[in-house]
Amino acid sequence: MPQTAIPFHFMRGGTSRGPYFRREDLPADLDTLARVLVAALGSGQKLNIDGIGGGAAVTTKVAMLSLSDTPGCDVDYFFAQVSVEDGLVDFKPTCGNILSGVGPAAVEMGLITPQGDVTRIRIHSVNTGAKVEAILQTPGGQVEYEGSAALDGVPGTAAPIFLNFMDVVGSVTGSLLATGSVRDVIDGIEVTCMDVAMPICIARASDFGLTGYETAAELDDNRAFYARMEPIRLEAGRRMGLGDVSKSVTPKFALLAPPRNGGTITARYFMPWNCHPTMAVTGAQCLASCVLTPGSIAEGLFTPPEGQPALVLIEHPSGAIDVTVDYETGAEGFKLNSAGLLRTARLLARGEVMVPASVWDGK
Repeated sequence: MPQTAIPFHFMRGGTSRGPYFRREDLPADLDTLARVLVAALGSGQKLNIDGIGGGAAVTTKVAMLSLSDTPGCDVDYFFAQVSVEDGLVDFKPTCGNILSGVGPAAVEMGLITPQGDVTRIRIHSVNTGAKVEAILQTPGGQVEYEGSAALDGVPGTAAPIFLNFMDVVGSVTGSLLATGSVRDVIDGIEVTCMDVAMPICIARASDFGLTGYETAAELDDNRAFYARMEPIRLEAGRRMGLGDVSKSVTPKFALLAPPRNGGTITARYFMPWNCHPTMAVTGAQCLASCVLTPGSIAEGLFTPPEGQPALVLIEHPSGAIDVTVDYETGAEGFKLNSAGLLRTARLLARGEVMVPASVWDGK
């Protein structure tokens, strides 16, 4: 039986990588779609040897694009996180790094016509409802990939892509502080459960007997930490109104520590069953908001940034990421207006990915 060919663009977006599809080229039914993505990426084996996944959570991500019917938006971005080894697909979260490639991919796919030397694309995140403006370089009507912008965790430099995130507070749970409290105590550990672009359960590294400066590999080898962390994450998910999250990557988990390289704060971000080698874009927005929220778990770990909007520099295992936060604080606490980040992306390949016809016959 012949295989089913599905057109795709293969892109690096920020510090992640994966296939970008037109949504219309994939099955509408989510159960069938999940089986197609598992087959395409080779989920179920740690090297993803029978697919185009890269054997890590940051390289088994998928973007699906279509023209948007949402007022004020140009493109719908539907994200899927495919597990490396478990053959599972999670459609609940979004990914800001993969979002970095949505603008270029939309132009490459012919969904968007460049507007001149600079193109602004308004993106609707289907998973969370957030709206993001992407500003990319398109001289001569072509996406420019070469430039001088550098990202920690990505070799070399590339053309800058500016992302301005709006409407990201309560992206999944409907509120900034999803449990109703700025701090909770779960299994003896103080945490802040916050939802800005991504629901995260945030704790201090020191409360787990860690420095917060461990490498991603050192943390992944520390299975005792994961055994301690996961029950806390599960209970945080329940308290945040997300139900049973034992098979979901949401909420994520993060550890904070004082900065040591001139940044605002140090963070380790978990996806959640391994440590991110850098930092998620969505996670960075939530952690920056945690830093600026009075009474949060971050209080006392840093020197508050000056100015408005505030520049929050988050140190991570491969360097740092900066988030520009436009916010207000008053009687009602922290209010986020928008968060901006600089990212880069690059088209790596394009063509067709093949899946067995027994998984999907293309009809």
